[in-house]
Amino acid sequence: MTTAISHRSALLALALGLSAAIAHAAPRVGEPAPAFAAVDSNGRSVKLADFAGRTVVLEWTNHGCPYVQKWYQGGMQALQKDATGKGAVWLTVLSSAPGTQGHVDGPTANRMMKEQGAVPTHYLLDPEGRVGRAYGAQVTPHMYVIAPDGRLAYAGGIDSIASADVSDIAKAEPLARLAIDAVLAGRPVAKAQTRPYGCSVKYAN
Repeated sequence: MTTAISHRSALLALALGLSAAIAHAAPRVGEPAPAFAAVDSNGRSVKLADFAGRTVVLEWTNHGCPYVQKWYQGGMQALQKDATGKGAVWLTVLSSAPGTQGHVDGPTANRMMKEQGAVPTHYLLDPEGRVGRAYGAQVTPHMYVIAPDGRLAYAGGIDSIASADVSDIAKAEPLARLAIDAVLAGRPVAKAQTRPYGCSVKYAN
């Protein structure tokens, strides 16, 4: 009995330690956003440094997630168009590992974007989860906004109502939109860190 309790305690300590390590690794709002390089759906190498001096929006995605589906049925494309129309760079990031929900290759990603009417600047393929882990992305959609000075200005949920119901979008506080607009206007983000909601990012083990 004592051995079993000790084993459970050790596992709990390990889990807490891993959680603390992940939390520590995630960037903090106000600090420099982690540099990264990834290949997009067209096979091109994309680096965060390519967009120095511009507002950058990161959107974690997984087309099999009902929370992502909610937003692609209810306004993600309009949000992308609005942000990029004002000069922002929009990077949709797929960190689903091969064999997990949401994983697709470049041609499939391009086909899906065309069918959905999605218009990110780039759709980044992150099957090994390097970009996702660098940012501590936990769910889809998890949203981040990087200011022109390279610092993380927003991290959190796309809105304030954690549901997969499209009708809730109109009722919710549009947290990501407000953050994007504030950064583009050179203003501080009123709610710079919020709780994200959605499906867990399907990282490789």
